[in-house]
Amino acid sequence: MYEHNDTTRLPERGAIEISDFVYAATGARLRRLTTPDGEHWFPAVDVCKHLGYAHTGSTLRNLVDPAFQSPTGSVLLRHTSSIPAGQKWRRDMNLVNLHGLIQLVNGSSKPESQPFKAWVSEVIVTIQRDGTYSLDPAPLQTTEGTSYVMPPQVVDAIVRLEERNLRADEALAAAQAEHLAELRRANDERSRVSEQLGTLTHRVTGVQDILTRIADALDQIVDRMRPAPTPQDPPLTPQHLLATWRDRNLVVTEDVHAVAAHLAPALVHGPVACRLEEVAARTGLTLARVHDCVRMLIKRGCVRQSGSVADGVPVYTLP
Repeated sequence: MYEHNDTTRLPERGAIEISDFVYAATGARLRRLTTPDGEHWFPAVDVCKHLGYAHTGSTLRNLVDPAFQSPTGSVLLRHTSSIPAGQKWRRDMNLVNLHGLIQLVNGSSKPESQPFKAWVSEVIVTIQRDGTYSLDPAPLQTTEGTSYVMPPQVVDAIVRLEERNLRADEALAAAQAEHLAELRRANDERSRVSEQLGTLTHRVTGVQDILTRIADALDQIVDRMRPAPTPQDPPLTPQHLLATWRDRNLVVTEDVHAVAAHLAPALVHGPVACRLEEVAARTGLTLARVHDCVRMLIKRGCVRQSGSVADGVPVYTLP
């Protein structure tokens, strides 16, 4: 068994070249298996694709006689042949013979199949009328046996298909040439943009260097103008605060000292809300005496009242 592109195959016994015959019927050069007895088999999926059928399985069931279709494995088994190499042949692939292919062509609505169908109709009508249909022998015999001139309808179909393919090839070549030209233009534009980016990057780098030098110079100027750091005062402590008040001859009595010692630890951290009743309870003094001591602290400038909280408790802070 051999494929149609096998150069070692035996001469075909058909009166018409099978490749041209199939091409005229389907508008395509199909893959083909030819058995030793001269029968031709074609992948059904290829035939259906080029004849405009969407679903191969249902198309075979509806249009092709089961005797004219067979899986690849069955065809090979009948002739004890192996599956051909290349072109993705598979044993489970559905094949149709020439009878099945003609049945598929007759059911097709594609314009490419109309000349072939018209010729088949002419053959049937001629046989019905004359009892026979014959072809004229070819003037030049290229193979053993007799070759015949292909019917004019089939020849016209092949010529139109070949002309269409030539136009398609020319359009494809033109499109490819235009695509290559577009690629060249795109490469040129990309090169130009890359060159401009390189120049711009170089300029930006130069500007960045200048800005860096300016920033360094400004930092040096700021460093020169920055005043020398002054020694920070030690953190204020209650003991230091009481010593300051004592230097002012504030603490003249033990009562005032007791109240001041109670307020100082809180005042060094900020404003403090202080209930005089709590101070009286902690110092053991009367509320009136605590009030007098606080007034003394305010009068000497040791503390000041900065307001009160929501419930009327006074808030004291350092001046």
